Amino acid sequence: MASNPFDEDCDYLFKTVLIGDSAVGKSNLLSRFAKDEFYLDSKPTIGVEFAYRNAKVGDKIVKAQIWDTAGQERFRAITSSYYRGALGAMLVYDITRQETFKNLKKWLHELREFGNREMVIVLIGNKSDLCDSREVDVEDGQNLAQLENLCFMETSAKENLNVEDAFLQMITKIYEIASLKSLEAKKNEPNPNLDGRKEIIVVDDEIAPIKQNGYCCTS
Repeated sequence: MASNPFDEDCDYLFKTVLIGDSAVGKSNLLSRFAKDEFYLDSKPTIGVEFAYRNAKVGDKIVKAQIWDTAGQERFRAITSSYYRGALGAMLVYDITRQETFKNLKKWLHELREFGNREMVIVLIGNKSDLCDSREVDVEDGQNLAQLENLCFMETSAKENLNVEDAFLQMITKIYEIASLKSLEAKKNEPNPNLDGRKEIIVVDDEIAPIKQNGYCCTS
């Protein structure tokens, strides 16, 4: 495998995506998680942007490749192509805008049409710091997550509430699937690697399913 600086010092490399309507806070969620930064005047994403961040899960280092997709309708044909190979997705709405919650069904349909059927999906109600302007109740998010078999959490990128937990939960669940698949593959290989060299495992879009009972987290 060719050397890649992004692959150094990690055991797994996972591709994930952020999707949802424009201005729900996807870019700020990513910048908060990847760089611990927040921009009140952040501009709409043009097409697709991405960032990396390492996370430790058990005794392994996971590098998450997180793609931030544009929410505007005119970019839909471009962004949907980035769903391929994604093992996890954050489906984001703004708790102060009911319309962004109503559009989740559309985003979820698109994600399941173009993406991996078994990807880990976390439903995110963002901007929980604006509770005085809330239009979507916590129970609404919980009910949708339970109906669609998703994880659920409310976050605030501005106040840095639950952002780390939301990303790490998604990454951890992907890791649980990938490590199980890796273990099964090693059992079947005739000549396992016993020379002690480090092996980078890049997990693509073929993945074993994970069982999720209702929503797996609440704020």
